[in-house]
Amino acid sequence: MLTPISLSDEVNEPKISFPRRPRTIAETGLTMSYIADLVVRALYVIGELTGQELSDHLTLSYEGVLDQSIRYLRKEQLAEVKGSEGISERSYRYQVTQKGVERARELGERTQYLGPAPVPLETYTEMIKQQSIHGLTIDEQALREAFAHLILSSSLIQQVGPAVNSGRSLFLYGHAGNGKTSIAEAIARLFSETIFVPHAVIVDGQIIKVFDIIHHKEVPLPASENALADQRWVHTRRPIVVTGGELNMDSLDLIYNPLSKYYEAPLQMKANGGLFFIDDFGRQQMRPQDLLNRWIVPLEKRIDFLTLHTGKKIEIPFDQLIIFSTNLDPKDLVDEAFLRRIRYKVEVGNPTPTQYREIMRRVCKDKGIPYSDDGLKYLLTEQYARRGLELRSVHPRDLMDQLVDTARFLNIRPTMSHELLDAACRSYFVEL
Repeated sequence: MLTPISLSDEVNEPKISFPRRPRTIAETGLTMSYIADLVVRALYVIGELTGQELSDHLTLSYEGVLDQSIRYLRKEQLAEVKGSEGISERSYRYQVTQKGVERARELGERTQYLGPAPVPLETYTEMIKQQSIHGLTIDEQALREAFAHLILSSSLIQQVGPAVNSGRSLFLYGHAGNGKTSIAEAIARLFSETIFVPHAVIVDGQIIKVFDIIHHKEVPLPASENALADQRWVHTRRPIVVTGGELNMDSLDLIYNPLSKYYEAPLQMKANGGLFFIDDFGRQQMRPQDLLNRWIVPLEKRIDFLTLHTGKKIEIPFDQLIIFSTNLDPKDLVDEAFLRRIRYKVEVGNPTPTQYREIMRRVCKDKGIPYSDDGLKYLLTEQYARRGLELRSVHPRDLMDQLVDTARFLNIRPTMSHELLDAACRSYFVEL
């Protein structure tokens, strides 16, 4: 059950509600027997613990929750008081009895999970709805500020803006080196809001570990709010999950560890409430059609179905902006029927000569190289025209890196001289 606390001090950030620290076993959404099992496992694996230490480790209140479970364990002779570090019950030191050791070993055959208590799947689903990415609204000014470091046409920005606000799907395509990844990264920076992610979820008696320090960046709560919050949830920035050619079908389903006997959430579940960026689409070790067919239902219904190792299917939210980026022609990757399901398709084309000049000017400023219109004219007429090259947004950065390396080797000042530009092009472009 969610008892909301509003957390919002920023003008553009919607109020996000999260559950208060449960004061009773019923409010945890868990059974007393399950919580008692968590206590037994903790005492068996870690050793003697005080009531407060158990509370910290399991992220559950002592009064009203753990105390009830410990009394049950003592009554059943599964745990006992070893000593005390104070006068209150939470300062008592507890340990498992021999009967408790046997119980803990039985539990270990089911799962080796030991950490913050999980939240029920139903509670997780409700929370995702409360902090849905569909509640975000990005205006043109915010988008232009996010893209200020990039040289993009107004028409492209006008296309990307509605796609971000849709919170659904965006297909970026075009030649390599024109900034598709940079655009996706800039979009990700727009997600400055925070949400709450559970350490773990429990469904049908199975544990799914959700919080991941790689994808979820924790944001500490103020002390006054932290004291009220359910510690089974982590206050984080909206997640940004990035994957590329390494993506495979297994990473899109529950990952069961037969040794630890619990699950790792798939990437799309970790991305809920945020952004899921699939770079270099079409280069994965599977057919693009197989990957996209996997997401036909999630993209349309905003729910996903995962399979437990028992064979049971569970329903989870699919709430994220998903961005596909590819250097390949979309028509060569997927059929028209699937492209219809991708709401927004944006081509990131080659820069115009004017845009290329501005990119070169910024790169030179950043690298401490005096910009020269004469040098740029020479580069475009003597190198690009002669070689039959197309302009790419990434070329100025790469060519100036080559130029600086050459100048350092020759022990001269880096400039856009004809000689250094020729040397940079010889080492960067493939001679045909």
